[in-house]
Amino acid sequence: MARAHTQIYVASTLYGAATLAAALDAGLFAPADRRLLLISNNAPVPETTPAVDAAPGFGALRARFDDVLSWNEAISPMHPSDWAPRPDDVPMWERHLRMLWELGDDDLELVVESIQVKPALALVKLFPAATIDVYADGLMSYGPTRDKIEPLVTTRINRLLHLDLVAGLRPLLLTEYGVEPHIVPAAEFTKVLAELADASGDLGGGAGVGSAAGDDAAAAAALPEGAALLLGQYLSALGILTPAEEEELHLRMLRGAAALGHRRIIFKPHPVAPAHWSDPLEREAAALGVELTVLDSPVLAEVLYQRVRPALVVGCYSTALLTAAVLYGIPVARTGTEMLLERLSPYQNSNRVPVTIVDDLLPDLDDAEAVRSWSPPLPERVAGDLTPLLRAVGFCMQAQLYPELREETVGYLSKRLNARTWRYFKRRRLASLALPGAVPSQLAFLPRNPLLRRVARRARALKKAAIG
Repeated sequence: MARAHTQIYVASTLYGAATLAAALDAGLFAPADRRLLLISNNAPVPETTPAVDAAPGFGALRARFDDVLSWNEAISPMHPSDWAPRPDDVPMWERHLRMLWELGDDDLELVVESIQVKPALALVKLFPAATIDVYADGLMSYGPTRDKIEPLVTTRINRLLHLDLVAGLRPLLLTEYGVEPHIVPAAEFTKVLAELADASGDLGGGAGVGSAAGDDAAAAAALPEGAALLLGQYLSALGILTPAEEEELHLRMLRGAAALGHRRIIFKPHPVAPAHWSDPLEREAAALGVELTVLDSPVLAEVLYQRVRPALVVGCYSTALLTAAVLYGIPVARTGTEMLLERLSPYQNSNRVPVTIVDDLLPDLDDAEAVRSWSPPLPERVAGDLTPLLRAVGFCMQAQLYPELREETVGYLSKRLNARTWRYFKRRRLASLALPGAVPSQLAFLPRNPLLRRVARRARALKKAAIG
């Protein structure tokens, strides 16, 4: 008698759960005896942050799964982002989880996100016989794999599922292991998002401020349609910006939208950002004479696109900027990307690729003419222009994983490194990889100078001797 087949889908965000639902609706998964949704709450303090299954609209996705499980409960009191089993404990943990989740001796199929890090990496190691699919719920799929993954995991990965947010652009993620990308159809994804929008109930923005300050009716009013929508990101939690710099970034969004003539503005803070971060925005809105509504419900930005149809979406490098432009045809603008390209450290930081994509494709909020003249969707030539840039950036980020990209990267840097593209590279990184651009053009003769080369070799030898 054949063993039962169970699929376990892992989600840490509502956006990820929606991606899984769209893939299921598109028939991208074979039939199974059971489909389980495993929720992982990766927030720094999970006890104070609602998990995916508590998010507004989740009920619209629930029926696609036979049961909803909690990874946090299964490994409590350990944190999902930190915990992994010791190799000797894997058999014990597998038996425990099979009993806890009533898996018996079922054949398992795991569908995980961000496989190079926990909790996904921990889970796939706990079930060493399970096959694996990886899904990407954002722009990071277009970048390189963050770390080398052991063969006992990579040989079980069947495919990478991703949204086609930049038509024609192929993900670099996991290609070094021969994993082929498969597109989750945009039509199915937008249908799922429409379900979420219908099931999200009253979005209930916070009190309007600025021109509407003090009006009790404004506090209870629905979110204004046709407003400019500002997308907050919690970058200070990642150590990329300081809290003060992030507050200033949000203020730049507000001032930029107001300068473009928008008098009604919605601010959507990051779900785990401190509530008091909206205070400076409210004061600035009052000074600018604009009506600001702070959203106090942790809904997806895509739900707002459908419910209030923003006139403009402003953000830093959120994937939601691309979904606004590509899936909903809403004008967008970016701000802060040039600063982030400079700040991201080390160069291998996986946020570099999303920042690069947004910076290259979307208009700068401070350039009013560019914002007004830019209209979605993205032009067809985008993938052709962006592909060589991202492959060069990807090689510079993880050269040891993609040696076959060296010659291509050398060609790109030799011909297309200019005032515009320099922001995507670092001279120190180019030098460490012996790539063009490491030495200023006026000094390019130096590496070829025999005397200087002998001096450099002698200096390296003395350094090694001193260390030894």
